[in-house]
Amino acid sequence: MKTETKKVDSTIREITVAVSGEVVKNKFDSAFKQIGTQAKYPGFRTGHVPREILEKKFYAAAHELVLKELLPEVYNKAVEQEKLDVVALPEFSDVKLDQSALSFKAKVDVSPEIKLGEYKGIKLEYKRISVDADEVNRNLETIKESRKAEAADDDLARSLGYPEIAELKKALERQIALRKENQQRQAVESALLEGLSGKLDFKLPQPLVDRQLNDMLRQTKMDLAMKGVPAEKLEAEEAELRKKLEPEARTQVKMYLVLSEVARREKIEEDEHLPRKVIEFLMKNAEWKIKD
Repeated sequence: MKTETKKVDSTIREITVAVSGEVVKNKFDSAFKQIGTQAKYPGFRTGHVPREILEKKFYAAAHELVLKELLPEVYNKAVEQEKLDVVALPEFSDVKLDQSALSFKAKVDVSPEIKLGEYKGIKLEYKRISVDADEVNRNLETIKESRKAEAADDDLARSLGYPEIAELKKALERQIALRKENQQRQAVESALLEGLSGKLDFKLPQPLVDRQLNDMLRQTKMDLAMKGVPAEKLEAEEAELRKKLEPEARTQVKMYLVLSEVARREKIEEDEHLPRKVIEFLMKNAEWKIKD
C-alpha cells in the first residue's frame, strides 16, 4: 500500500492512497463467490453460474460489495500508517476501483499540534473556609421569613427537624461552609484551566466544534421545552441559540484538546473520564498557596 499525506492546514490533511495485488483480487473473488451462491441466469442452476458470466452480468454488484468493504479497511490502515489523529469521518474523492487496484483521496480533520508550555507547577491559591455568625443569622432570617415564623427560636428549629435553635445554626454553618467549598473548588479548577490553556492559540477542528455545539443546542432545547417553551418558538430561535452557545462550545473543545495533549504526554489512559483524570494530575502537581 502506498500512502502520501499533504498538509492542507493545521487541522486538515489530504491522504492519497493506492493499493493493488492480492488484497484487491481476493476481495473480488470473495464478492463473486457471495453473489454466485444466489445468482440466477438462464441455462444455469442457482449457485452454478460460471465466473465469466458473473463478471459480465453482475460486475456492478461485485464492485459495490468490494468498495463497501475494502475502502474503509484500506483507509483505516492508511491512517494508522501515517500516524494521523483523526477526529471526524473522512471526505473521499477520486475513488477508483477495478479488479487489480484501488486508489482514492481522503480529506480528514485531525487534532491540531498544541505547543504546551510548562503545565506542572501551575500556581493555585486556596483560601481557608470560614463562616461567621452574621452569615448564619442572615440565612436563619431568610428561613424564618419563608416559613412565616414569629421568631428564630427552638420552635422554628423543631419544625425543621432540629431539637433546638443552636443545632439548626450548626447545620446552617455546615451548609454555608459546604457551599463555599464547592464555589472555591470551581474557582480553583477554573484558575487551573486558565493557567493551562489561557495563552494557547490554535485552530479548532470544525467537526469537533459542530458536534459539541449540536450537543449543547439539543440539551438547551430540551431544558427550555421542560420549562414550557413551545416547540415552534424553539425552532424559530434555534439560529440565535446556536450563535449564543458557540463561544462556549469552542471553549470546551479547546479545553478537551489541551487536556488530551497532557494525557498523551503523561501516558494517562484515554477514556470517558480523561478530563477529570488530567485535572486531578495537574492539581497534584500544582504550586499551591494557602491564604487565611
